[in-house]
Amino acid sequence: MYKGLSVECGYRIDLLVRDEILLELKAVAKLAPVHEAQILTYMKLSGIRYGFLVNFNVRQLKDGLRSFIL
Repeated sequence: MYKGLSVECGYRIDLLVRDEILLELKAVAKLAPVHEAQILTYMKLSGIRYGFLVNFNVRQLKDGLRSFIL
């Protein structure tokens, strides 16, 4: 349940920080457009304006970060 709305199991936010920042966590060789589409969809459906797509499968974490603002 999210704000009184029943959400199907296909929609699962990895981490939500203080109801303001959505984090989508990955461990893939390379981020793909489908990963960006996923976080943007989650942000639109939840009404969260700020999001980070984090890929942990990189040598330096800064290379695996992408930020999004709606």
